[in-house]
Amino acid sequence: MTRLRLGPLLRYVDGDGGGTATVWVEADRPSTAEVRCGDGAYGTARTFHIAGHHYALIPVTGLTPGTDTPYEVLLDDRRVWPPEDSRFPPSTIRSPAVPAAELRVSFGSCRWASPPHDEPDPIGPDALDTLATRIAGDPAAARPDVLLLLGDQVYADETSKATRRRLAERRDLSEPPGAEVADYEEYTHLYDESWSDPAVRWLLSTVPSCMIFDDHDLIDDWNTSAAWLADTRAKPWWQERVLGGLMSYWVYQHLGNLSPAELAADTLYAAVRAEPDGTELLRRFAAEADRDPACARWSYRRDFGRTRLLMVDSRAARVLAEQDRAMLDEAEARWVRDQVLDGRSPKGRGTDGPDAAPDSGRPDGAGTRGPYDHLLIGTSLPWLLPPFIHDVESWDSALCGGERGPRWARFGERLRRAADLEHWAAFPDSFEELAALIAEAGSGPDAPATVCVLSGDVHHAYVAEPSWTADGRPDSPHGLSGGPDGPHGPDARVVQLTCSPVHNSIPGYMKLGFRFGWSGVARRLGHVLVRHGRVARSAVNWRKTGGPWFGNQLMTLTLRGRSADLRLEQARARGRAPEAGRTPGAELVTVQERCLTPRRGS
Repeated sequence: MTRLRLGPLLRYVDGDGGGTATVWVEADRPSTAEVRCGDGAYGTARTFHIAGHHYALIPVTGLTPGTDTPYEVLLDDRRVWPPEDSRFPPSTIRSPAVPAAELRVSFGSCRWASPPHDEPDPIGPDALDTLATRIAGDPAAARPDVLLLLGDQVYADETSKATRRRLAERRDLSEPPGAEVADYEEYTHLYDESWSDPAVRWLLSTVPSCMIFDDHDLIDDWNTSAAWLADTRAKPWWQERVLGGLMSYWVYQHLGNLSPAELAADTLYAAVRAEPDGTELLRRFAAEADRDPACARWSYRRDFGRTRLLMVDSRAARVLAEQDRAMLDEAEARWVRDQVLDGRSPKGRGTDGPDAAPDSGRPDGAGTRGPYDHLLIGTSLPWLLPPFIHDVESWDSALCGGERGPRWARFGERLRRAADLEHWAAFPDSFEELAALIAEAGSGPDAPATVCVLSGDVHHAYVAEPSWTADGRPDSPHGLSGGPDGPHGPDARVVQLTCSPVHNSIPGYMKLGFRFGWSGVARRLGHVLVRHGRVARSAVNWRKTGGPWFGNQLMTLTLRGRSADLRLEQARARGRAPEAGRTPGAELVTVQERCLTPRRGS
């Protein structure tokens, strides 16, 4: 009898009312998976086989726009979801109306799996678990239309006690990589642990999700520098780790980010499904993606009515050669630029390749608004950090590049690894290119109302807003930046929204460091370092307009027409914990609400 091992996860739901969706499942043997909806919508797919595991991504068609319909999952004609003894409401697929009245986007990053319910939770309530409990308790209440998980969905290098026990059953943990995961099979344990929590499992079955990786999905500080990569590749256990990490990411996270049309055009997906066992095909792909990141694209675009989401890979697409460092390689940067400007006026400004989407229909670029009212750029690493931390990373990048000679370069590399100095600020050209692209996308008569950069990683939350200097930096060879006059202040409201962790912790000294990073003293100290490193002046300045907030938390953007409202909620325990076991309950508490769309100074 075929059983459901993991899932279902509701992944893609057509944001333009096309009536399609995808549902991901893992079965315990080869089978035919089906989704049957209450309104007659239907989908079926045969499982594919990777390393002894069986998966299906089921395309569902025939959904009625503007409805919220319950669904069941069947394996070989036997219902396996919802469970007979489920304490949660039926899982549903909500197909948006056209035009949608509003869009709710919840996001966060950095989630350790919650411990079993008979064990205490030392880092407090899980924000995803708490969100699930709230939605299940009142199914008619407002819920996210999409959940963005911005990195560190699993921790390959910081495993739980339960995972370490399972690893010890397979191998000797006194041998490298010790209590870290070593291969694909051990990655499957991480996803089991993270997604089989009953509340989170139900939440992911009924709220569509978009995902992107960060370093801990592979290893802490993944792709920090060329020297880091060379040292890591020399470790005998690394090759199997990186293959397992990329393979499992492709199966568990990446495929669900794609639309049915994109899946149909994906040659690797077709080849894996056509084979009785797709393991070797996927291994070869993962090896090539690790050797040459330009051969794989993990970034993707989703349009939800008049909101455009661009999820940007800020880990695997890096150029690490010290004299040519970039967050994105040339092809990836060009793709990002094309997706941001696709459909924007003047005509021809956006994509100009064979896959270009048509212009927005205006013969001269004037008249009606552009193709979206809100642009969301999801990148696991914050674009705008506390200014002192930004200056330290820029200074260190200059040292590593040889600006102060070889001895300072060696010091800079040691500091870069020790202090995790590998955000956008550590790739100064890429930082400026993104600033220029945001300014270009946010300017002109058809500019969106908001450009929001959504990030996580840093285990706290804050809001930062940039302002552009009069003299921008010139074009860069990597292709993100705009015209030769450099960036200018955009018409759109631009904000950096950082939210992390969903379920993790942060040491007290780091809290102090992040608070200090915004202070006037820290800014002046940062300016000293910048001068020492001979770092060029940035095209943007920025200030903190909210936070920092520490705790397990989620941010939610509510977008209505050209208005945008922000809410930050933290998961907090209710009542006192019993002597044994975890807290008796938790709730999401609103700690910040604001409207993002009024202009500065209004």
